Amino acid sequence: MTDRAPQPVDRQLPTEESRDLLALVREIAQREIRPRAAEEEDSGRFPREVFTLLSEAGLLGLPYAGEFGGGEQPYEVYLQVLEELAAARLTVGLGVSVHSLACHGLAGYGSKEQQAAHLPPMLGGGLLGAYCLSEPAAGSDAASLSTKAVRDGDDWIITGTKAWITHGGVADFYTVLARTGAPGPKGITAFLVPGDAEGLGAAVPEKKMGMKGSPTAQLHFDGVRVPDARRIGEEGQGFTIALAALDAGRLGIAACAIGVAQAALDEALAYALDRKQFGHPIADFQGLRFMLADMATKIEAGRALYLAAARLRDAGKPFSRQAAMAKLFCTDSAMSVTTDAVQVLGGYGYTADFPVERLMREAKVLQIVEGTNQIQRMVIARHLAGPETR
Repeated sequence: MTDRAPQPVDRQLPTEESRDLLALVREIAQREIRPRAAEEEDSGRFPREVFTLLSEAGLLGLPYAGEFGGGEQPYEVYLQVLEELAAARLTVGLGVSVHSLACHGLAGYGSKEQQAAHLPPMLGGGLLGAYCLSEPAAGSDAASLSTKAVRDGDDWIITGTKAWITHGGVADFYTVLARTGAPGPKGITAFLVPGDAEGLGAAVPEKKMGMKGSPTAQLHFDGVRVPDARRIGEEGQGFTIALAALDAGRLGIAACAIGVAQAALDEALAYALDRKQFGHPIADFQGLRFMLADMATKIEAGRALYLAAARLRDAGKPFSRQAAMAKLFCTDSAMSVTTDAVQVLGGYGYTADFPVERLMREAKVLQIVEGTNQIQRMVIARHLAGPETR
């Protein structure tokens, strides 16, 4: 790791409060997250105490209503918080995004009674959430999920397996999409399931190429009984709830991707200014200068794209197409920028002594989660040309 501290991003924030908020986030990131990121990722340690700290600081419920313990921050501010956290450690930035995703259904579609009962501890009470949509045989084709919820009086009995669940096995609550009706998207309903529910178990976490500190695991529902009072929205409304959550979640992934890319650029630039060859800093050589310029341009363009989509969301306007574009461009850019950062550092970039090799491994998963980038292209094309006719 280089000795040069990364320079703060010059952000255009809407209020003095939001500027103070970002300053607090940077302080926490530099003091509590970044120094231990490499060691804890290498050992596969999940930093639960960091999420507790973030909850106490009011950073786990930023985009949600203040009456339930949220921060009432616009999405353009919340996403820049995610970017700062992800730049320090993707496990934390992505974890906050997943937690927000898990709260989205209840906050947007729950009854006032449900929101009053459950949102305060979810948003600021130290709880950590997870989102359960994918299954072993239902990834990109999420509407074909097979986990079932069967009515039993005033309860539902959930049986099935969910896959690729971030925070699987460590979350305090799960937003679960299960089939309650006929095949297809109209037969899916959403439920809020406690993490300690009887019959709910987690498999051994997946062995991943990156984000080793963030547990990703299958969840097994063996006759899990959930009261109807924990059903979110109407029966059959689950897929609509899921798609709305994913639109917002894709912006979270885009912001995290730009955070990872920014961290890689900071490392590459610091190294290029310090490393000398042929009597000059390698930053003097045009080939590297052009690489750094391209990296910075991709980051700025990605940041502008996700913020433009966020501002549409904040204004109550449609933003699904822009969210897909932001997720696509920002995550592809993160993969490109981190790969170039490794190249700038040469042989050192391929070692664990510098963080760029970890950042490169972490960037890859961002092209896959919350809809692969091939799915994002399908979403964008449907907005442009309408549904496929085949």
